[in-house]
Amino acid sequence: MRKPIPPQERLIVPLDLPTSIQAIALVDKLPQVQYWKVGLELFTHAGPEILALLRERQKGIFLDLKLHDIPNTIAGAVKAAQRYQADWLTVHATAGRPALEAAVTALSTDSPLQLLGVTVLTSLSSRELAVDLKVPLELPEYVLHLALLTQEAGLPGVICSPQEAESIRRVCGPDFTLICPGVRPTWADRQDQRRVMTPTAAIAAGADYLVIGRPITQASDPVAAWERLVAELT
Repeated sequence: MRKPIPPQERLIVPLDLPTSIQAIALVDKLPQVQYWKVGLELFTHAGPEILALLRERQKGIFLDLKLHDIPNTIAGAVKAAQRYQADWLTVHATAGRPALEAAVTALSTDSPLQLLGVTVLTSLSSRELAVDLKVPLELPEYVLHLALLTQEAGLPGVICSPQEAESIRRVCGPDFTLICPGVRPTWADRQDQRRVMTPTAAIAAGADYLVIGRPITQASDPVAAWERLVAELT
């Protein structure tokens, strides 16, 4: 059984900014934050430089690249990503079992990097899944299917909406890592997120870590917003 996670370490803040200068300015403005998410926008602009700057500050790194390709390409990307010393790296579960297994096999035996499967993006609704993507399963059932596929392929956790966290936790067990975007405190706008939940409800549902960005980063006082969120989880 894993040790309890302190409230302040449950929060992952996205660095959804176009340059490393802007990103590091935010990191230095919020020294209390332990984990930062680097996604496609910032990594495409800044590359590995931003990861090196985060490591210099002894920050945890959630490298959210959402790899989705053929098995050989994903394996090569995972091998390359290990040198960045990130804590987590994401791979789309819909890339399929061979791709997920190739990602796991590509990791060095002593690598601290954890691979996480992306289930269904929190910006997608049940209707879009059924009508646009022609997925025959109901959304919660489909997410659970992808979580099980990810676990069976050897990955230690998934990215999921907090609305699916309870069923995944029940089926996949207490040691399966769940990182949940789509988390909004009651005092924040949900914006483009469809499947959302409050921070306390998400933790109660089984989430280990919460990805919360704009309620903190776009607040008039980001430090106060951060402290308010931590207090809610304490």
